[in-house]
Amino acid sequence: MSDSTDRTAKTALTPATHTTPPAKFSHGVRKGNILQVAGQVGFLPAVEGGKPTPAGPTLREQTLQTLANVKAILEEGGASWDDAMMIRVYLTDVDHFAEMNDIYNTYFEEQGLKEAPAARTTVYVGLPQGLLIEIDALAVLG
Repeated sequence: MSDSTDRTAKTALTPATHTTPPAKFSHGVRKGNILQVAGQVGFLPAVEGGKPTPAGPTLREQTLQTLANVKAILEEGGASWDDAMMIRVYLTDVDHFAEMNDIYNTYFEEQGLKEAPAARTTVYVGLPQGLLIEIDALAVLG
């Protein structure tokens, strides 16, 4: 997104690594200096003509891919993890809290995050079968 872009325009974001959403929504939307990343799951990068495929059956595989998918949308909109103000994590199993926290903490240490964003985690059982985690983020640029 170039600096010459109208900052009041609402821009839908779909990185090349993502499939076209199955319904009328965007993977992310930027308006001005606000970027909202829609809920992402652990699908591997899109293969043209192929169906979305989970990164693997484990929480670790899916969490790392989900974070990569959120990061791709942040970057598509000109943001980084340092711009993230809020991250929301949805798990399908209450027993995954501790493991997800360990994965999350290690991931953000490796990203060199300057300040941790606000975050919340909740259990949500409405994800498609086989998916264990969904993450969305709100970023403010500038």
